[in-house]
Amino acid sequence: MTTSFTQRYAEYIVNHPWRLLLISLLVIVMTASGGRFLQFSNDYREFFSDDNPELLAFEEIQDTYNKADNVMFVLAPENSDIFTQKTLALVEELTEQAWQIPYSSRVDSISNYQHTVAEEDDLIVADLVTGATRMNQSELNEIREVAVNEPLLVHRIVSPRGHVTAINVTVQLPGKSLNEVGEVVAAAREMRDEILVEHPEMKIYLSGLSMMDNSFGEASQQDMKNLVPMMFVVVVVVLGFLLRSFTATISTVIVIFSAILFGMGSMGWLGWKLTPPSASAPTIILTMAVADAVHLLVTFLHNFRLGQDKKAAMQDSLRVNLQPIFITSITTAIGFLSMNFSDVPPFQDLGNVVAIGVMIAFVLSITTLPALMMVLPVRIRRSNVTDPGQHPMMKLADFVIMNRRGLLWGMGGLALVLISLLPMNKLDDQFVEYFDETVEFRTDTDFVVENLSGIYDIHYSLQQGESGGINEPEFLQKVELFANWLRAQDRVMHVRTVTDIYKRLNKNMHGDDPSFYRLPESRELAAQYLLLYEMSLPYGLDLNDQIDIDKSSTRLTVTFENLHTEEVLAFEKKIS
Repeated sequence: MTTSFTQRYAEYIVNHPWRLLLISLLVIVMTASGGRFLQFSNDYREFFSDDNPELLAFEEIQDTYNKADNVMFVLAPENSDIFTQKTLALVEELTEQAWQIPYSSRVDSISNYQHTVAEEDDLIVADLVTGATRMNQSELNEIREVAVNEPLLVHRIVSPRGHVTAINVTVQLPGKSLNEVGEVVAAAREMRDEILVEHPEMKIYLSGLSMMDNSFGEASQQDMKNLVPMMFVVVVVVLGFLLRSFTATISTVIVIFSAILFGMGSMGWLGWKLTPPSASAPTIILTMAVADAVHLLVTFLHNFRLGQDKKAAMQDSLRVNLQPIFITSITTAIGFLSMNFSDVPPFQDLGNVVAIGVMIAFVLSITTLPALMMVLPVRIRRSNVTDPGQHPMMKLADFVIMNRRGLLWGMGGLALVLISLLPMNKLDDQFVEYFDETVEFRTDTDFVVENLSGIYDIHYSLQQGESGGINEPEFLQKVELFANWLRAQDRVMHVRTVTDIYKRLNKNMHGDDPSFYRLPESRELAAQYLLLYEMSLPYGLDLNDQIDIDKSSTRLTVTFENLHTEEVLAFEKKIS
């Protein structure tokens, strides 16, 4: 930017403030109106691009078997014993009610667990708990014995010592509305609150994938409601103290607010969704807008205090600061635009909207801000300082110049020390720890992990290849070996595999002889057992969540304690 251009620009700005304010108002209002199109998405799929291989593999598993999105009710009775008439009756009641949760496709609990027993030549498949209020102690003890020794239940639906139990609700979200997760969570919370009114002795914790998705959205929206206004207050107080000018402070706030409205409105017009990462854009835009405005105002107020009139003071400030502010803004915008190289779409959106906000903050700082200062009254005390060298910043400048060599070596050495610490940084996440302990999802999930099961699952689709091939003994044996190996690994809480069902059925069909708790010896026998079992299952509790329709593949699910992503990657590397 040449000096002549800067001078002409500065003269135009100070001579036509109302024209600039009108144009700025129209542009901001038109762009900000796009905010009505903004929608907040809680879907974890937003964090993956459409061609992401991990997402494609996950979607393939979801399409082959039932979806894994869920809400988990975890019941913890006051007496630390779930095997009582009262608690089991409540489990029955909640299991039935859970079907009313929007988009629910399956409900698993200790009450509707399909227990199998042999009666002569017949296989009896029935709910483990029916009519709990009529059960005697002997029957309750029998249910306890079955539940705490069933691999499909322990560390998934019931704790090993029987002090907590879960009702797991699987939901099939159609993906037609961004409010689907919110609907599920609202229904679950309403159901929990109603039960707690009737059963104050019971504690109910809510966890699961849908609860986590919703918590991300709620936390981000709460931050936008609280954090941005709070930062505005801090900015106003600090600017008022530092600038000591009411007009300058208010003008800066107007520029900040306008830049945020423009950035978020642009998101709406461009059809971008708000996600937890991009929800932090207003805070970043606010920071950059303050920097631009303060650069201009400090020089203006300094000149004004020294006796220049408003026009001359602003012209000089624009002449001095226009190029530095532009270079700072454009390089900052380029830096944020580099986030488009990220594999995570929400971070791409964050970079883009902040880049837009940074550049509009620059434009507003050199147009709207000077115009506001021209039309609003500026009342400040004239400076009594006759020697500029007495200003604290001038003293600092003199100190730096006089000690330049020492400062160069000292700061250079400090920089090298800090750079040497870079290898200590590592990319790592633990999703639950994204939330502090004031967030209900965090405290509830911590309880669930400590007392029952984890929420981190890895799904494996194990393919035999031919129709009905999962009944092949050799294939089942390999699945069993893999499951046993997984159970022996650190941090693994539960392994859900269809081989546990085959072994139980084999035992049932041999008069419940424990010595036959093993895999069937022939493909024909395995197929017969599976067919007999499937025909006895009630609606909503079929095996489609573990076996594909063609019976050529099966899903094995591993549940972990709270893992860091570094540990997940190490585990996956170990598997492969």
